Amino acid sequence: MLTLTVNGKKLETDAEPDTPLLWVLRDHLGMTGSKYGCGKALCGACTVHIDGQPTRSCVLPVSAAATVTITTIEGVGASPVGKAVQDAWIAESVAQCGYCQSGQIMSATALLTTNKKPTDADIDAAMSGNVCRCATYVRIRAAIKRASGALA
Repeated sequence: MLTLTVNGKKLETDAEPDTPLLWVLRDHLGMTGSKYGCGKALCGACTVHIDGQPTRSCVLPVSAAATVTITTIEGVGASPVGKAVQDAWIAESVAQCGYCQSGQIMSATALLTTNKKPTDADIDAAMSGNVCRCATYVRIRAAIKRASGALA
């Protein structure tokens, strides 16, 4: 049994140690907000926070997550920054199909946690690994700026 700290709770799983964290979150723990996109850490749909850092859960073995703090889209709104980002996402009507949005929100929250006033270049750098097939990038940038203003 592995014990994981997810969204502030200790949770146990009997998953094989080499199982990707994404599948443990979704299939073993019932947290389906993080999505499978590519399985190669290229699209960002599976992004979670590991000790506050945006991390692609599709390639991280669950055994590597046993000693860290994991935050998923289900728990990110408990922080003031995560709540501000989620509120801004709604206010800016960011989601179109919505598939990538949990990963986008997780990356945006990580950015604003460390940089409350990001420039366009900062936003581009932080969000560069998140792909949105619906191309809502203009609304994503607007939401990040809105959340930044709400946090000021």
